[in-house]
Amino acid sequence: MKSLDIHKSEYLKQFETQTYGRNLFRTQEEERLDAPNEECGIFGMYSDNDLDTFSLSQFGLFALQHRGQEACGISVLKDGKITNMKDEGLVLDVYKEIQDPEAFMGNSAIGHTRYTTAGDKKKYNFQPFFAKNEYDQIILSIAHNGNLTNARELKNELEAEGVVFRATSDSEVILRLIQKNLDLGLRGAIKATMEKIEGAYSVVGMTRNKFFAFRDFNGIRPLVLGAVDEKTYVVASESVALDAVGAQYVRDILPGEIIYTNENEPGKLNSYMVNEARGKQRICSFEYIYFARPDSTLENINVYEIREKSGEKIWEQAPVDADIVIGVPDSGVPAAIGFSKASGIPFRPVLIKNRYIGRSFIVPTQEMRERVVNLKLNPIISEIKDKRVVIIDDSIVRGTTSKRLVKILKDAGVKEIHFRSVSPPIIAPCYLGIDTPSKDDLISANMTTEELRDYLGVDSLEFLSTENLKEILGSSNHCFGCFTEEYPVGKGEEVELFN
Repeated sequence: MKSLDIHKSEYLKQFETQTYGRNLFRTQEEERLDAPNEECGIFGMYSDNDLDTFSLSQFGLFALQHRGQEACGISVLKDGKITNMKDEGLVLDVYKEIQDPEAFMGNSAIGHTRYTTAGDKKKYNFQPFFAKNEYDQIILSIAHNGNLTNARELKNELEAEGVVFRATSDSEVILRLIQKNLDLGLRGAIKATMEKIEGAYSVVGMTRNKFFAFRDFNGIRPLVLGAVDEKTYVVASESVALDAVGAQYVRDILPGEIIYTNENEPGKLNSYMVNEARGKQRICSFEYIYFARPDSTLENINVYEIREKSGEKIWEQAPVDADIVIGVPDSGVPAAIGFSKASGIPFRPVLIKNRYIGRSFIVPTQEMRERVVNLKLNPIISEIKDKRVVIIDDSIVRGTTSKRLVKILKDAGVKEIHFRSVSPPIIAPCYLGIDTPSKDDLISANMTTEELRDYLGVDSLEFLSTENLKEILGSSNHCFGCFTEEYPVGKGEEVELFN
């Protein structure tokens, strides 16, 4: 039997060249309906020297592909001119559409890979967003990860002042507020914007001679800073994007912090705290459970280690006699390894992935859509037939995927099934940059654990407790809103952002 260290090494190595997929049992429709969906990934880099920003931004965004697969875009600064490109599709597909890579090589670039959390799925909502002057030149471009809770109110105010909106995304509110206040200087414009907007936001951006990034006062969405050399800086949603471009991790951008360059001090990156008294660390706990790539480090906490510890902890919380433990690829595997380590129950990677399958199947019926999943993942029946199996998954949202997984295992002849979720029950939607179903559709908000156990048809079911999650994270200074219905900021109006 392979050692657990070898399993860990093989598991992490694959994501250097292949896209991280959180739960490969989900159909494409279930990725939208039966999961807390990705919020978005942002990337930015600046140098005093010219760079191959075309290639480097592509590498960085590919490393963040798991955060959004709907659309991708970049803005590049070259010789004082900003050029923008954005389109529907995966990162590599969008970059293939760029006919002249030389036009996207400069000294600064920002990029975005998108999943819709606010606004509709039209091309005018793809990022980066940009503002033009009267000569039709782009003077400002931003990419945003998060969700504003007072966007409607601010949009109405700006429209009353004559500001014209081109999209239906809360991210454009940030753009227009910065644009409106540019007479205060870049730092002053961002400060004025941060004092108006509420919610979750990590932002990278550029003007025709400056680069900047900033983060909300609670630091809800992640944002890390790295450096290639003394004059080349990188900012990204996760540290894996720094690794992808050869940058060293420096630190996380602080809640309420602006970092920016100044044309009078080439190569220097400045820092400014907008209001230190307001700055609090409340990063989303679900980043560690589900969203972030397992080889990322956020707030000096390694994501893989948290997931492995969650498996160890749920064994302590809810031990069970079993023959093997399996993790739902990809996000459930580290916790399954941790469960095995703590319990001594052998870990088996019995759900075999077909990495060559893409998203190209077009099938009209639900029955055929479910068969597509069997092309993506297939169990090794000889490993599980007549066995007592522990399934480790990251979470249960609507429950439809979990129920189908249980059926697949029962059809393979499993003797007993013990289900363990390494997140607490999700009882509330997120208003801060994650696309979750409404409370009516969250199964744990509407069923007791016993009722859900019977619905899934398993022999036992346990969720990691919120207290144990806090213990693993080493702090209560996170957002636990989807587990507790208590948020670090007001959730705003429960209405569509724009009519």
